Amino acid sequence: MDVAVSAAVCHPFPKSNALSNKSSIIRPKRLCFTKVPVVYRNASSGGRVGSIRAQVITEAPTKVEKVSKKMEEGVITNKFRPKDPYVGKCLLNTKITGDDAPGETWHMVFSTEGELPYKEGQSIGIIADGVDKNGKPHKLRLYSIASSALGDFGDSKTVSLCVKRLVYTNEQGEIVKGVCSNFLCDLKPGADVKITGPVGKEMLMPKDPNATVIMLATGTGIAPFRGFLWKMFFEKHKDYKFNGLAWLFLGVPTSSSLLYKEEFEKMKEKNPDKFRLDFAVSREQTNEKGEKMYIQTRMAQYAEELWELLKKDTTFVYMCGLKGMEKGIDDIMVSLAAKDGIDWTEYKRSLKKAGQWNVEVY
Repeated sequence: MDVAVSAAVCHPFPKSNALSNKSSIIRPKRLCFTKVPVVYRNASSGGRVGSIRAQVITEAPTKVEKVSKKMEEGVITNKFRPKDPYVGKCLLNTKITGDDAPGETWHMVFSTEGELPYKEGQSIGIIADGVDKNGKPHKLRLYSIASSALGDFGDSKTVSLCVKRLVYTNEQGEIVKGVCSNFLCDLKPGADVKITGPVGKEMLMPKDPNATVIMLATGTGIAPFRGFLWKMFFEKHKDYKFNGLAWLFLGVPTSSSLLYKEEFEKMKEKNPDKFRLDFAVSREQTNEKGEKMYIQTRMAQYAEELWELLKKDTTFVYMCGLKGMEKGIDDIMVSLAAKDGIDWTEYKRSLKKAGQWNVEVY
């Protein structure tokens, strides 16, 4: 005769376990058994087959919700998309590099009328006027926002960009102009501009007003940090007052390429205990060994101090600019970490996971 048995068993784990202290497991609080088919041969019933049904249900441990260390509350993304962009107007467009600088960089302000809310560290997309060689609208280009959430006029109705005009000679000897950068740098006040976004959460500011914020920028990579620093030192907020340390490293080829220099020096003058400012001008400065002063060369002069700061969970590093800049910084940190018996690659991975190592390069 066939036998069907239903069983349900809940078995609590004992409080102690015999695992070595070198091992760790995550274990559920209980196991429940019901309704899983198990076939066995019962000799006492003449070899006939009976079945026991039992089911094993594993209750996973309660999931701990990750709490972000960044200002993610109220962050809006992709409000405007390429098929339906926001159309703002150019209010201001001015060159901010000297005439002898290698290339032009422009600072521009667009009206948003408050319809494009963003946070410091986000980006927007720009769709240049006209069509490409296939007769289709140009694809958007992303640019880091160079203003605080309040904007340059303090009314939350504008957004600013810092854009370098792209002009180069190709292999055929032809002069090529970047479509979007030249469109932006040539904009006149009153002209329309199609904007998408905002996008991005990688470069959002730390939530902790007492944090140490180390900002590493090359060229127009300064954009998000201008937004950070305006919020920290030029603005007053009911719910935010910066009491930590902001340390900016800015790398450029010539002193005539230093972007927002006067603004930053004014911040440092008014907040000497909260703001440190270091420039690395590669074509004009050298270190004690006669090596060109790139951003990693300047950082190497403070290597021990920077490493001590990186060991604290209140330190946040932000890097924005040319692709490849991270390698030079890694080279500095590898040997410093090794002195403490720490593998820098693994340590940097843990910093990234904690939101303390943030990179946006192009």
